[in-house]
Amino acid sequence: MSKKKVLITGAAGSIGQVLREGLKERYDLRVLYNRTVLPQQENEEVRVGDITDLAVMEDVVDGCDAVIHMAGNPSVQASFEDVHHQNSLGTYCLYEACVRRKCPRVIFASTNHVTGEYEKEGIYTTPDMPVRPDSFYGASKAHGEALGRYYTDNFGLAVICLRIGSFQPVASVTGRTSDRILSTWLSHRDTVQLCWRGIEAEEIKFGIYYGISGNKRGYWDIQSAIDELGYAPEDNAEDHA
Repeated sequence: MSKKKVLITGAAGSIGQVLREGLKERYDLRVLYNRTVLPQQENEEVRVGDITDLAVMEDVVDGCDAVIHMAGNPSVQASFEDVHHQNSLGTYCLYEACVRRKCPRVIFASTNHVTGEYEKEGIYTTPDMPVRPDSFYGASKAHGEALGRYYTDNFGLAVICLRIGSFQPVASVTGRTSDRILSTWLSHRDTVQLCWRGIEAEEIKFGIYYGISGNKRGYWDIQSAIDELGYAPEDNAEDHA
C-alpha cells in the first residue's frame, strides 16, 4: 500500500523541522519553504514559494492527500498588517488551493492565543467556548478556524484545527523560569502524534482541538482530541517538574 503524500508548509520553522523528522517514515513528505531552505532529506520533495500566492499554492498542493499548515507569522506582538497578510491571506490561499486541486484534508496550526483572554482570567477552557483572542495573532488564527469551517461546510474540505500550546523541548520544562509551561507544554512527540492522528481521522471533517501534552495541570481541555482523534499523549510536564 502506497504512503500518503503530505505537504508541510513552514517546514523551516521549529515545529516544521520536528514534523519532517517525526513523519518521514509514515508519509511521503513534500516540504514548502519560503526564505529559509534547509538541506533536502532522503525521500523528501522540496518546494519553495510564498503561501500568499494562490497560483504557487495550487501547484504546491497538487497531488497531496493532506497538508499540515504551519507557515505564518507566529508572533503575539505582530501587527495587524503582518498577521493579515501572512496568516489570514496565506490560510485562504491554502484552503482555496486545496479545493481547486482536490487535496482533501488540512491540519491547521491554530494557537492557544485564540482564547488567551480566558487564560488571563484563570478560566478552564474547552474548544466549544466562544473565542477570546488576546492579540492580532490570536484573532488571525480564529479567522483561520472560521474560514476552515466555511470551507468544510461549503466545499467539503476537511479541516482539523490544533490550538498549539507551548511547543518546547524537555529542557524548557526542566529549566523553566515560570510554572506556566507545566500546564501548557506540548512535547515534540505529542506534536507529531496530533498531526498524524488528524490526518488519519478521516471520519472527522472539522474539529478544533487543544494541542498540549497530557499535563496534570492543564487548563485547556484535550478530551475531545482523545475521543475524536484517538490522541493518546505520551508526555506530561509534571514528570519534569
